[in-house]
Amino acid sequence: MNNSRVIVALDFPDETTARQHISMLDPGLCRVKVGMELFTGGGPSLVEALIADGFDVFLDLKFHDIPTTVAKACTVAARLGVWMLNVHAGGGREMLLTACEAVAKEPHQPLLIGVTVLTSLATADLAEIGVPAAAADQVTRLAGLCKSAGLDGVVCSAQESAGLQAALGREFILVTPGIRPAGSASHDQKRTMTPAEAMLAGSHYLVIGRPIFQAEDPLLMLQQLNREINTALAQRQA
Repeated sequence: MNNSRVIVALDFPDETTARQHISMLDPGLCRVKVGMELFTGGGPSLVEALIADGFDVFLDLKFHDIPTTVAKACTVAARLGVWMLNVHAGGGREMLLTACEAVAKEPHQPLLIGVTVLTSLATADLAEIGVPAAAADQVTRLAGLCKSAGLDGVVCSAQESAGLQAALGREFILVTPGIRPAGSASHDQKRTMTPAEAMLAGSHYLVIGRPIFQAEDPLLMLQQLNREINTALAQRQA
C-alpha cells in the first residue's frame, strides 16, 4: 500500500515528454497528478497506463459546469480508476452534491475534492474579479461548502491548512500545491511553504513538481521529501 503524501505534478505537454520524466519515479514513493495540459496531450489512455504501472492518479481537471455535466464527467473519471479527482467549489452546492452522488454510485469511488482559491491568486487578485473577501476567508467559506456537500476535502494553500483543520476536522483532506523545498524558487505560486511547514500546518497531501524533476537525482529527492514529511507527521501527532 502506498502511504506517500507526495503527489508529483506531471505538468508536461505530451505523453512522450511525460513518460521520460515518469521513468524517473517510483510508484511506491509517490502519487502523480495529471492536469489539463497533460490530459489534453495524452488523454484517458495515458491515465489508464499510469494506473496499470502502479501509480495512484490524481486527475486534476477542476470540473466546473452545470451539475449534470459535472456529474457525468465524475462518473467517467471514476471508471478510469483514478485515485482522486476534483471539482471547482465555485460551481455551487447543487453541482457539488450531484458530483458526490455520481461518484458514490460507482464500484470504484475515488476521493472527491474541491478547488477553493487557486494558489496563484492573492486577495488583490480576488478583488479584481469581484470577490471582496480576503483569500483566506474565501477559502474557508468554500471549504465549508464542500464539506457540507459531502466532498472528501479541498485543495488549498498550506497557509490556510491550520485554520481549515480547526474548522472542519482532521479527517477532512487538505491537498496543498505551492510546496517548495527550502531554497527552491516560488515561480508562479504566491502562497508557498516547505513540505515540513505544510505538514505541521495540517496538510494531508503535497503537490510538488519542478523541485523533483529539476533535482540531480529525482528518486533521491523523493526519498528525502518522504523522510521530511514523515518526521513532520510524527511531530504533529506527538
